[in-house]
Amino acid sequence: MAEVRYTLRARGHPNVTAKHRTTFEVTADPEIGKTADCIIGVSSSDSVSTIPDEVRSAIARESSRVRVLLRTENGFDEISGYGHPDLTLDHPTDIVCRKSSYICGRTLMVGADKAACDLDRKLVKDLMDGRELTVDIIVEYEDSD
Repeated sequence: MAEVRYTLRARGHPNVTAKHRTTFEVTADPEIGKTADCIIGVSSSDSVSTIPDEVRSAIARESSRVRVLLRTENGFDEISGYGHPDLTLDHPTDIVCRKSSYICGRTLMVGADKAACDLDRKLVKDLMDGRELTVDIIVEYEDSD
């Protein structure tokens, strides 16, 4: 198995609720409304379209397994799911991880084992307080070369 990694930064926001049952999202947008229950991080350094090509290519492989590690000062969580060849990874501001198999330009991973509502509550509290969020994306795939 081959592996690629990438780390990006974002921050929490007072409107983070982390109540969504099927997704979680990090966005480059600096502000979110009170109804944005899937968004856990704002002012992200990256979107799916700006993640390095090596990582994006690995995510789009049939065999790819994707792990996302979320870290704040007091919290941590790990989410596992899958990439897919149909992922376009072309949205200019957003990164969305989904429990479902739904694919659009914002989707980083499908078949995720957690959504916003499942995340560690210490992590969510830090995000509600606007603390820094570190997002590590780790992609494992079969290297056929």
